[in-house]
Amino acid sequence: MSTPNKDIDKVEIRIKWDPSPHGEPANDLDIIAATYPADAPYGSPSYLVHFDSRSPDGTITLNRDSRTGQGFGFDEVMTIELDRLADTYGRVVVGVAIQQREGRKTFGEVGSTAVQILEGYTSLLEDDFASVARSTAAVVAEFSRTGSGQWAFRADVRGFDAEPDAFAAVMGDRV
Repeated sequence: MSTPNKDIDKVEIRIKWDPSPHGEPANDLDIIAATYPADAPYGSPSYLVHFDSRSPDGTITLNRDSRTGQGFGFDEVMTIELDRLADTYGRVVVGVAIQQREGRKTFGEVGSTAVQILEGYTSLLEDDFASVARSTAAVVAEFSRTGSGQWAFRADVRGFDAEPDAFAAVMGDRV
């Protein structure tokens, strides 16, 4: 799916899911953002932002992190300030990975999963991961800098069967 949204300044990525049933290992989903250099947008990421890191310049921030999915509303929230990203960066890919500490778990095995991407009050993407139910990780969005320097958004929900570290290494590959 593609959208003509351009000139995006700041976005919020939000995910939610249900806690695991009593006695089961915790469901732990994580947002991962990979930032790529403008001169090699499909090479290795310049840096990753996830639950235990942040961007070097403070433009990508994980505002809320959950290890269980307990609570009301969205359990994990990340803010990306595209308008503040240095010109040396040309692409940001955002994904969601399920921690696989206690054995393999897919989106279809985690209750009430959802992702929402907002620019202000405008929803750019809402998805329930049903199309990638057999996957353990999924890319959900790509932001790329246009020739004029504006940022464009492309919804890109595609599944991977990989643990978080392996997913982070390949999430920005060409389709």
